[in-house]
Amino acid sequence: MAAEKRTGYLGLGSNVGDSAGHLREAVELLEAEGIEVDAVSSIYVTEPVGEILEQPDFLNAAVRIHTELEPEELLSACKRVEAERGRSFEAPRHSPRPLDVDLLLLDDLELSTDRLTLPHREVRTRRFVLVPLLELDPELTLPDGTRLAEALAALPAGQRVDRRP
Repeated sequence: MAAEKRTGYLGLGSNVGDSAGHLREAVELLEAEGIEVDAVSSIYVTEPVGEILEQPDFLNAAVRIHTELEPEELLSACKRVEAERGRSFEAPRHSPRPLDVDLLLLDDLELSTDRLTLPHREVRTRRFVLVPLLELDPELTLPDGTRLAEALAALPAGQRVDRRP
């Protein structure tokens, strides 16, 4: 009996090398991992946030996926895709990187392990995550019923997110 397909959302980011190329290649590599990519948002130019602010702007996007993988298996697939595009896992958190693939949401799953928290702990607070997610699904909600459009509207000014022409 085949596993049931879940719908999920991934955040993609890059600010090293050919960032647009890294994002495009990430979609192909995810599909090679057996992850069906259903929709891809526009690409957004965003300012760095987090612990290291002195670095180049990021290109960010979101993808809607369908997968039979369990959450930890999906996370491992995302890490393999990052590594394939040259991501170093020894670099400090929030440092420049060729590719970042974050597992943001997976159906209505709520999960907290040593490796993975679902929904992603920063999904409500990061404009560069919310804008592309809401482009894919303006009615998207968290498992607790929080509407992500309301979370975006509640964010303070800042966190520049510009759609790339």
